[in-house]
Amino acid sequence: MPESFVVQRETQIAAPRASVFAFLTDPEKIVQWMGSEAVTEMHPGGLYLLKGVGSATARGTFREVVPVHRLAYSFGWEGNEEVPPGSGLIEIDLIEHDGGTLLRMTHSGLPSAAHQASHAKGWIHYIDRLTKAAAGQDPGPDRGPNGTRNA
Repeated sequence: MPESFVVQRETQIAAPRASVFAFLTDPEKIVQWMGSEAVTEMHPGGLYLLKGVGSATARGTFREVVPVHRLAYSFGWEGNEEVPPGSGLIEIDLIEHDGGTLLRMTHSGLPSAAHQASHAKGWIHYIDRLTKAAAGQDPGPDRGPNGTRNA
């Protein structure tokens, strides 16, 4: 079996789990911090689709949906042979902590160190934006992890 590269992130968000969960699952709330269009079918086997700020579109399916506690969904990029739709797995746990929510995210199934580094950069950018949006702040326009809308 080929080696799988993983990205892990953990952050404290000054918002209740229900609010954070909504920003991870409600298409109108998702696009406040990531991408330009989202479709979510919130049940195991349901569609996860996110059009990025450039031309890239991520697609996968939900594997676990435990409201306000946990999400797991497959993930990959349309038209990308190295990271195709459904090739990775994103797992997010939301834990009550210090009057807010501790978010723990693991993105597994990445095929190389280069993709691991690229996705790590993306997750740093987007988790920061999620942290602001869920706490009621305006993260500003999404210019992507590279700082340009066509990133």
